[in-house]
Amino acid sequence: MKLLVVVSSLDLRQPFSATPAWWQLLKGLYELGAEVIATPYQGAPVESLWWRAEANPARWQGDAFKSLRGLARALLSARSAEKASDRAVESIADKAVRQAANTLIAPLWRRHLEKILIRESDVDAILILTVPLNHLRGVPRYISRKFDIPIFYFDGDAPASLPNMHGFASGFRIYQGADLSEYTAFISNSSGGGAMLRQLGAERVHTVWYGADPDVFAPVSVGAQDIDVLFYGHGREYRSEWIDQMITAPSKALSGTRFAVRGANLGNLGAAEQLPYLSFSKLREYVCRSKVNLCITRGAHASVHASSSSRPFELGALGACIVANPYLGIEEWFEPEVELIVVNSAAEAIERYQHLLGNDKERLAIGRAARQRVLKQHTFRHRAAELLDLIQQYI
Repeated sequence: MKLLVVVSSLDLRQPFSATPAWWQLLKGLYELGAEVIATPYQGAPVESLWWRAEANPARWQGDAFKSLRGLARALLSARSAEKASDRAVESIADKAVRQAANTLIAPLWRRHLEKILIRESDVDAILILTVPLNHLRGVPRYISRKFDIPIFYFDGDAPASLPNMHGFASGFRIYQGADLSEYTAFISNSSGGGAMLRQLGAERVHTVWYGADPDVFAPVSVGAQDIDVLFYGHGREYRSEWIDQMITAPSKALSGTRFAVRGANLGNLGAAEQLPYLSFSKLREYVCRSKVNLCITRGAHASVHASSSSRPFELGALGACIVANPYLGIEEWFEPEVELIVVNSAAEAIERYQHLLGNDKERLAIGRAARQRVLKQHTFRHRAAELLDLIQQYI
């Protein structure tokens, strides 16, 4: 199968949290025999061993917009933080951005995709990965009709991306003004988010969860585990309560226990130590150095059934002993008390940390079980196979 993939970014230096996952998914597609042509919506066209990169047809416009948008948001935050309730309604600025994108950016992408499809006449399908779909209104319908090719949209941020979930302060409003019926089918990372997508106009909806590449997220020997409890992630948004319950309060209560975090904008972390960012590749070492690894999932994902995020699968692939906040549907991926631990309060978190830190055999067994579950069901090869089977239905 030959796929043309329009991806939000191929550059790991860009601030798009799904980019590492898309790298792993595209690698999985390649490993299963698919030929992938990838073209980024933001940033440079990064080549790899697993895909052939095409240019970003609106790169300088995107870079200029990113700079202006960053300045505007910095000024906004300096005055007052945007309320989550305000994000449900498209602002005047958001509407202006969308209209400008439809007028200036969408025609560039229409011509770009046309040129590729004329040159690459054997492309079987187009897959769009978490690009602002309201920026490209009209393009999918035009391309699918002209070339008689199915076009799939994959929202990897559901349900947080959906209008009723208010989105992230740093994110686009990608659904306002969009026409979901332009796409052959919608795919999302959220089982429970499917009904919401249908309400927005998607005619066919499928779920493909996140996963982890076990070659990338493979345990490494780091000597003694010198960190007791680790959390890595960025921002308090939609998980402030559980950061306090699982890090701030326990780190103050358990003197002599080394809590560490690797991330930014996490607020008050009590006695937890801030680790240097360094690079994405450093995560594996940090996780393997830690006896207990926390999975603190944002409320939007945790409250909608089986809304997957990368973190549980990454930690599981690394053989980590995972302690998680309540996460609706987590049993779809891991068995609680066998492959991970779920806590419901600060008091329970403290109790479980103390028990796990004092029982090496049990803690290591949980980590081994989690990795075996990932290898059996949750690698990105599994996800790529599901995706290829799904696309094949429409070809």
